[in-house]
Parts: sequence; structure tokens; C-alpha cells
Amino acid sequence: MDAPLEGITVIDLSRALAGPHAGMMLGDMGARVIKVETPGHGDDTRGWGPPFVGPEDDPISTYYLSCNRNKESITLDLKSNDGCDVLTRLVRQADVLIENFRPGVLARLGFDTERLHELNPRLVVLSISGFGHDGPEGGRAGYDQIAQGEAGLMSVTGPDAGSPTRIGVPIGDVLAGTYGAYGVMAALHERSRTGRGRVVRTSLLAAIVGAHAFQGTRYTVAGEVGHPEGNHHPSLSPYGLFHCKDGDVQVACGSEALWVRLATAFGIDPAAEGMATNRQRAVNRERVTDALNAAFAAYDLEELLPRLAELGIPAGELRTIDRVYDWEQTRSQGLVLSVDHPVLGPIELPGPPIRFDDLPYAGGRAEHLAPPTLGQHDESVRAWLDAQDGPAG
Repeated sequence: MDAPLEGITVIDLSRALAGPHAGMMLGDMGARVIKVETPGHGDDTRGWGPPFVGPEDDPISTYYLSCNRNKESITLDLKSNDGCDVLTRLVRQADVLIENFRPGVLARLGFDTERLHELNPRLVVLSISGFGHDGPEGGRAGYDQIAQGEAGLMSVTGPDAGSPTRIGVPIGDVLAGTYGAYGVMAALHERSRTGRGRVVRTSLLAAIVGAHAFQGTRYTVAGEVGHPEGNHHPSLSPYGLFHCKDGDVQVACGSEALWVRLATAFGIDPAAEGMATNRQRAVNRERVTDALNAAFAAYDLEELLPRLAELGIPAGELRTIDRVYDWEQTRSQGLVLSVDHPVLGPIELPGPPIRFDDLPYAGGRAEHLAPPTLGQHDESVRAWLDAQDGPAG
């Protein structure tokens, strides 16, 4: 059975994380993704580490491995005649082009959107920027660390109002890539009706603001500015991290019925003053938290979690990354892939987060490809172009 994007060709001109993540998502679902890299240097993330693995004289960045599976790599100097010629030929054969240059750079290379659509009217172009392609600060360079601060995410993350904290993964990049892939899919669907491609734009700023959820309407509707509140929810209680005899447990009470069941089972009066409704508990969260911590203190984690499960209370432990990837449930969902890397040999990678019921493969493709070495497919991609449109000249 064909993967959902079988037959779609993607030219990935992006580097770092947001664009490569979008390309990887499309590749996971069966698209052919040809990654264009700078000769001798390649994607910036090839040098990001530690950790590095492999030979000491040519180490491989695990950061690069995280966002470039299911791609081919061709090296092109886009400032040379040969590089521009090969890119022109690639554009004519492609369905999608991904780029995350600073606004204006691609145009200066001779490939503005008008030129791209002259070469291929059916081309869908995904353009990812730091703060948007226009507006008073549209030309700013974008990095996840900066965007997490500028887009308000750090202002609502951390232990308290005096300790704004960066999220431990580059969430702005990942979200921008995810939203970008989502936009590409919509544009491809539209193309099936109109026969024409279009430009899809997103940014790190847009991606993070798009994920504000209740923190956004908390301000836009209620005029309330959120701030860091640690591991507890500002609008639900009890909903957060609690302590037991030998560790920590996460508990999420999303309804009054769950609260009554939880409180009653652990000797707390669910109708006590300041605790009878979620609104009261959210205001008096410290009192609720203290009561549950005191009740849980008598239990080991291995005893407490089954007890909460028996009560039907949503709960879980705090897993370190190693325990997540070793967890049978993680592996059962196709979230760990085995691939054969040309230098490292068999390695495991985090897998695609999407499954299709009628396809037995994570992401949709039958065989996943290891992230390519720099220029690994120089000859094969050029040979493919020759077969499609004849040698350049």
C-alpha cells in the first residue's frame, strides 16, 4: 500500500530545525524529500553538539539526526551557475519547496516566489521566518531561544513569576515546522482542485502565539496576564505535580466528579471550605496541594499509581527521557524507529507521531531512511534529473 504522500517530491532548502522538521514530517508520510546543503559545510546542525557520535575525525551530530530522517542530501553552491541551474531543474520537478532563509535572501539568489511559480506553477512553497515575512520587524533573524522570550512563552513558564524559563525542547521550531507541514497539506489539497500552487507562510512567532491556548484568551478576553506558576495549572485544581513517599506523581482532576472521588478516597472532605468547586480550589490551590501531598506521603509510588488508576483518576509518573524510549507503550506506538545509517550502522531514532489505521507503518511509509550524510545523493539526484529532463547545458 502506498504511503499518503507517495509521489510528492519536496525540495528542502531549509536548515537548523523548523524547516527540516516540516520536511521530515512530509518524508515520514511518503514524500521524497531532497535536502539541498552547502558544499563542505552542510546544514548548521551538523556542527551542533555535543553529543556527537561516530568517527572522531568526522563526528555526527545527534541534533542533526533528530530532524532529517527520510531525506536525500545533495550539495549545491547556490551562488554558482551550476548550483542555480540544478536548483532550477529541481524546482521544475518538485511539488513542494521549503525555505527558511531570512526574508529577501531567496530573492537575491534569483528565486523569488514569482520566479519559482514561473518555473513551476503547481509548486507549493513553504516559507518559514522568525517573526513573519512582513511587518515592522519582519526581517529579524529567528532562533527558538529568542522567540520563546519574544512570543511570551517564557513569561508563563517556570517555577514562579521571578524565574521565566525556556522550555527544554526547541518548541517554537518544532511547532513552526508542524504548522508549516499542515499548511502544505492544505495547499496540496487546494492544488488538486485549482491546478496551481501557492505560498504558505508561518514563523516562530506565529507558531508560539498559535499555541498560547487558554493563556491567550486569558489576556485577550479577561485582560489577565499569565505568569509562571510552576507545575500546577492556573485554572484547574488539583492538576499538577504532587509528592509521595519516594517520588513524584502527576494528577489531573478535570471534573468535579473526579475531585469528589479523589478527595473521598484519601480522607479529604471534598466540600470543605475553599475546596467545593474548581473555582474555589484554583484560588486556594496551595491548600489543596498541601492536603494531597500530606495524603500521598503515606504511599510509595508503586502503590499510589495503581490506587489512583483503580479510582479512575488520571495520573502518571515523571519519566526521564531514557525511560520514555525504553517504555513498552512508547515502542508499541511506533515512536522508536530502527534505521541503517551509512556510517553509524543500525541506530534508533524517535519515530513519527502519526499512524494510519490501514497502514502497518509509523508515519505511513514502509521503510524509513536514516538521515543522510552530506552530499550522499549528489550523483543519484543529478542522474534522476538527467532522466527527467535531459542533461543541463
